[in-house]
Amino acid sequence: MTATPTRDTRSCSARSTTATATTAIAPTASAPTTRLIAALLSIVLGLTLAMASGLSFGVQSALADEIADAGTATTAPANRSGSTQTVIAGPVPNIIITGYTYGGNSVAAGATFPLNFTFQNKGKVRVENMVVTVDGGENFTIAGGTNTFYFDRLAAGKSLSQEVQMQAVSGAKSGAQGITVSFRYEYVDQDQRGSNNADIKLSVPVSQPDRFQVNDPQVPESLNAGEESTVTMAYVNKGKGDIANVEATVEGDGIEAVTKTQYLGNVASGASGSIGFAFTPTTTGDVNAKFTIVYEDSDGHQQTKEFPVTLSVQEAPAPDIPSADADMTTQEQTGTPWWVVVVGVVIVMAVIIAIVMIRRRKKRKKKASVDEAWDDWEKGDGDAGGPSDGNGPSDGNGSGPAGSASASGVTATSGVPAVPSDDTADLPAVAAVADLPDNGSASGARRRH
Repeated sequence: MTATPTRDTRSCSARSTTATATTAIAPTASAPTTRLIAALLSIVLGLTLAMASGLSFGVQSALADEIADAGTATTAPANRSGSTQTVIAGPVPNIIITGYTYGGNSVAAGATFPLNFTFQNKGKVRVENMVVTVDGGENFTIAGGTNTFYFDRLAAGKSLSQEVQMQAVSGAKSGAQGITVSFRYEYVDQDQRGSNNADIKLSVPVSQPDRFQVNDPQVPESLNAGEESTVTMAYVNKGKGDIANVEATVEGDGIEAVTKTQYLGNVASGASGSIGFAFTPTTTGDVNAKFTIVYEDSDGHQQTKEFPVTLSVQEAPAPDIPSADADMTTQEQTGTPWWVVVVGVVIVMAVIIAIVMIRRRKKRKKKASVDEAWDDWEKGDGDAGGPSDGNGPSDGNGSGPAGSASASGVTATSGVPAVPSDDTADLPAVAAVADLPDNGSASGARRRH
């Protein structure tokens, strides 16, 4: 008898599938043979299913890697089990500057220079429609031409170079100054267009020219040994930048200086001044000296200026002994001003005139007083009417000559000249009563004698 086997197929998983076969074996067939055939069939079926599952997984992995390399998020095709897989988008492409030159170690203010820079696409996709702009800020400008450039495309990992003629402005500050290079571009990723931009700064050192000017030393016309002298030097900073740490030094054989080195500090742009060196020559003849100025320019570099001079020193003259004539001349030259003398003379003359006028006034007053006394006496003598003796008036009122004379400050006796008092010391003495003119009672009295 022959046995006809029957096989039932079950569903298989992705991991492994085991096939079972149900075989109808005739009662006459041997059991070991039947088991062996079933085992072989199961092994063959399992291997076939395993190979098919591995092939499907490999195809899905390759497709996912390809989508990831394209830089976009997409959905992978469904596998045999019906599931889907999401892929993450790749990075945005970036542009960087890998190197640049500007023609030397530094750029002098006001000078032109070629700025050459190289830029590279560091992304994984190509960039397109690129615009590059160069901005020099406040210290640089474009020396002719334009500052904007266009590039159609730049593949991933590739580089391009661009040169721009630029100029440092005359008023640019010393030191490193910035230049900005801007990039604006687009890129296509899995049929989707994106855009990006980048600003990159470059540094270019600028140097201001050294325009610190120091004039030649101003030496006195004559120098005497043993006497202190001064040499001056004028300076001005004509540069746009400041200078720092200015020092001045004097040195030489045959001279002595209390301060050989002077520290002047910083000198701003446009500032000026002078440096004075005080020294004393110790020998006569030609003396060699050197004046040195040391400073740092606007770039920080040390600069030195030297001024050698030859000093002609002579013996100091002997001191002059002043004579009497010289003293008189000096006194006359340094005497009282003329206006003081004029004022003094006027004052003295005014005093003299005042004294003379006062004395004359006093004399007039005294003379008037004497005249009044005579008038009173004459009136009194006429009113008496009677004779009188030589001792005085006959009435008791004192209206006689003696009384009048006494009233006027004159003492008179018969036959004796009158003695003036202090008030009439400057006037002529009044005669005695006996010598008076002959009128009235006086004449009668004279007749009695």
